[in-house]
Amino acid sequence: MKDDKIFELADAQERFADIVWANEPIASGDLVDICRKELNWKKSTTYTVLRKLCEKNLLQNISGVVQSLVSREEYYSTKSRQVVDASYAGSLPAFIAAFAFDKKLTMNEINEIQRMIDEFKREV
Repeated sequence: MKDDKIFELADAQERFADIVWANEPIASGDLVDICRKELNWKKSTTYTVLRKLCEKNLLQNISGVVQSLVSREEYYSTKSRQVVDASYAGSLPAFIAAFAFDKKLTMNEINEIQRMIDEFKREV
């Protein structure tokens, strides 16, 4: 993400951003319609949240067309790193151990994690 900027988003803002990411580029009027159906929001609420996310440089609204300045992947990747840094002193193994502590991993999950580790080893 650009300069690893921290975006503090409320749950509603995150859901709104997910709608934009799933439909971008999207006309602001169409965005209002989707938010009315999916979030039960009024037009004014949609435009207020849109304005706030534009001020945070997460989204842009140019001539009534809304699209992201930061991709969904960039946002969630940065958010995940922030959790690991803040809660596990930046230790990914500590995070994985805590995550798997009370959740039994499936064989598919274990194989996928191993595949990712193997891929990372090749890149080092």
